Amino acid sequence: MKKLIVNQKYNGKKLNTFLLKTMPNLSSNLFYKTLRKKDIKVNGKRISENIILHENDEILVYIADYLLERDIQLDIVFEDENILILNKPYNLEVTGENSLTSLVHQNDKDNNFKPMPCHRIDRNTTGLVLFAKNEEALTILLNKFKQHEIEKHYLALVYGVPKNSFQRCEAYLFKEHKKSLVYISDCYKKGYQKIITTYHVLETYDNNTSLLDVEIETGKTHQIRAHLAHLGYPIIGDRKIWYQ
Repeated sequence: MKKLIVNQKYNGKKLNTFLLKTMPNLSSNLFYKTLRKKDIKVNGKRISENIILHENDEILVYIADYLLERDIQLDIVFEDENILILNKPYNLEVTGENSLTSLVHQNDKDNNFKPMPCHRIDRNTTGLVLFAKNEEALTILLNKFKQHEIEKHYLALVYGVPKNSFQRCEAYLFKEHKKSLVYISDCYKKGYQKIITTYHVLETYDNNTSLLDVEIETGKTHQIRAHLAHLGYPIIGDRKIWYQ
């Protein structure tokens, strides 16, 4: 997070002019993406418009430091001639502008085939992402994910202690795109999609929290976060509000 105060020079100027001049490593694309997500505050209020600033306005910009670095070092966990496994940091999307994929492509400019991700994890989730380095590997890996031959495990620190150390849970999820809300139901409703989430309790703590190993047989939007919250075990630090 960056905190900036508008000086007299930028009184009456637009927000983008001030930030792009004040933060030299901030690209125009990253600025507008941050603005759309309301990750910029002016005088304590989140904004989504390129507003006019006034002297002494306080600007808070919620952008991870590594996104503003000129040379970002990729955290490579494993690599051979066919695959690349990276540890994705927090607050970075897997695909799109200024994403993990775009960083991989910047670091691999010489090859005709650019490594492609075989799956995704949420922007605010850290963890391993598997890339294919050629067409054959991409086809094989995508098929293995589709056939559930590759297991994906997620660690979730949650409020509450489940009664059962292992549980396979089924429910139905509906995402309302306009309001960006997720609804979970125990029974089928029109427009809802079935979700299956399995968890193992790895650790329990005295402060009524638990560490879970979570697997999903279905990969719906925000499935883990929403389903665990629905079950009564919301992820610690998750500010999203889920409805049912």
